[in-house]
Amino acid sequence: MGPRRRVLKNSAAEANQFRLRSAFAFICVLVALGGLGFWYFRLQVWEHDDYATRSEANRVKLRPVVPGRGLILDRKGRVLADNVPAYRIEVTPFEAGANDTWLPSLGKIIALSPEDIARFEDERRATRGYKPITLKLRVSEEEAARFAVDRWRYPGVDLVPYLNRRYPYGELLSHVIGYVGRIDADDLKELGEGGAALTHIGKTGLERYYEEALRGKVGYEQIETNVDGRPMRQVGHVPATPGADLRLSIDLDLQQAMVTAFGDMDGSAIAMDPRTGEILAMVSLPGYDTNLFVNGISNVDYRALMDNPSRPLFNRNVLGGGPPGSTVKPLIGLAGLDSGLRTPEYKVFSTGTFYIPGQKRGWRDAHGGAGWTDLRKSIAASVNFYYYKLAYDMGIERFDEYMRKYGFGDKTGIDLAGENKGVVPSPEWKRKRSKEPWYAGETVNAGIGQGYWIATTLQLVRGTGAIANGGNLMRPHLVAERRDGYDTPWLPLQQPKPSRITDSASNLRAVQEGMMATMGPGGTGRAMAAGAPYMMAGKTGTAQKISRKGNVSFDPHSLPYNLRHQALFVGYAPADDPTIVVAISVEHGGFGGSTAAPIARKIFDAWLLGKMPEPVPTDPKYKRPDQPHAAPVVAVAEAQGGPVASILPRPVAPGASTVKPSATAPAANTPLPPSPPNTPAATSTPPQEPTR
Repeated sequence: MGPRRRVLKNSAAEANQFRLRSAFAFICVLVALGGLGFWYFRLQVWEHDDYATRSEANRVKLRPVVPGRGLILDRKGRVLADNVPAYRIEVTPFEAGANDTWLPSLGKIIALSPEDIARFEDERRATRGYKPITLKLRVSEEEAARFAVDRWRYPGVDLVPYLNRRYPYGELLSHVIGYVGRIDADDLKELGEGGAALTHIGKTGLERYYEEALRGKVGYEQIETNVDGRPMRQVGHVPATPGADLRLSIDLDLQQAMVTAFGDMDGSAIAMDPRTGEILAMVSLPGYDTNLFVNGISNVDYRALMDNPSRPLFNRNVLGGGPPGSTVKPLIGLAGLDSGLRTPEYKVFSTGTFYIPGQKRGWRDAHGGAGWTDLRKSIAASVNFYYYKLAYDMGIERFDEYMRKYGFGDKTGIDLAGENKGVVPSPEWKRKRSKEPWYAGETVNAGIGQGYWIATTLQLVRGTGAIANGGNLMRPHLVAERRDGYDTPWLPLQQPKPSRITDSASNLRAVQEGMMATMGPGGTGRAMAAGAPYMMAGKTGTAQKISRKGNVSFDPHSLPYNLRHQALFVGYAPADDPTIVVAISVEHGGFGGSTAAPIARKIFDAWLLGKMPEPVPTDPKYKRPDQPHAAPVVAVAEAQGGPVASILPRPVAPGASTVKPSATAPAANTPLPPSPPNTPAATSTPPQEPTR
């Protein structure tokens, strides 16, 4: 092989190539540095606020501050609903991890029922993992102390202090105050994201109606945490706004007197100040212990309440109603006067049986013929014949017009949710329910408060109050004053202007005189008024549950208990300057004059004379079934003293609550609303028995 050929280097080309490569590399470095600088600028300037917020969120956690729920007091300042310190266990699933890693050991420190665990599991599946879920409410102080020692073993599990709602007088005011219960999914939808920090919300009664005012506004704390998420110090604070306090017009002593006067009978009663519309006392019996519902009622207790034939969860004053019987005769008589069909002195001759022209079927009077009867006598002696003829002469259209003017067939506007409108008989109402025409006999029945009538106790007390106060139809209300802070003054709640039921003072006076005569000699309420040091006016009533067959009438006291008539009474006192008006309905009570009127007398005596009634013994076969009760709150009641100290919930006798939960029972410890209203339906043949 020949010698290898030598290649000569081109220095100029190599230098040029080097310069090109260096320039390219330099440009790449500049681009990279520019991009890095732009990225730093973006992070530090453009998106500084966003990343600063994220960084702060990693260091600072927001802890909601739930406001104290507003107190509810009676007219004398006695606490009816307050808050007591308590602890609950909350778990953040994302931080706590799988249940089997911490739940068994936690159960050895804190007593956890199967219901607690089942409810926690349900909520865990339904909510996001980073939101705290309540595992157990009302942790005892001993359990709280044990957990505090081993707190470090349970990341994501916290002991949270809070204020728990308490009702010192539980059953006494169950249908007035109502109760709060644990928030459910429907409540959260209504409250929105801001309500996630709340655990309880008003479910019934005033707690529900004034929920927004009582709840207040949630605040929050900014807590600095370490790398383990443990709190170190507070770095910011937005205070919560406490709920408003409410002062009721209810008088606790009168409320107790009303309950005592009923004994063990079921029914409803309302006492109102006719001058203002303030409710002085209101009961629906039997009641129930509202403390059972605050943190979730057990299956056994709930089933015992639901299976009770007296329906303790049913608010008879607001949701109930029935035929008003003779208690509406004063207002029907006023309608006859204002319509021009009658004068106070106009008389009809009561033969004992009223016949519609052309018909053979008669409408009878309970005590036979009363002879010549004017307005005052018709009210005092409750002469049905007078009102049969008056309703027939008036006609159902005009009758309906006046009854609606007096507040029937519409809500009274009381500050409680779910009020029943009731029914005023009319052809229009009947057409909506059936295809049958309106009959003249149905107008006659309406004239004595029977037939298709449905009136609530609220409507009766409101209408009677208008007679007592000179013709003003007031709005009944329970809350008299409100204050938005402990150091702020009480402010009265404004009420709507009342409507007038009549423009004739002479016509109204004639009705008042008839109601006063009811309490005198020959009146159906004379026994009630005997020995009273003050004048009173009123009207007894009896509403039938069954009608007569042919010409045979029933003595209500001879009927089975569940078929006995409703005993009713409306009245006011003192008659010359009324300060209290009452409406009373006693279920299965027989006659208004013998059953409801004596209850009214005891209520009048308690309010006007300060005389508390003595407990009335009741026939054992009519005694109410035992009720489940929460533990009595002795400390508060004893501290308040006075005649109200005896009104704490009665303890349940051993073995009283033995009802087993059915397959359809609600989930354990789940707060549930009262049973739905059971408004009686009109029968196809309304009863025609005369009423008292």
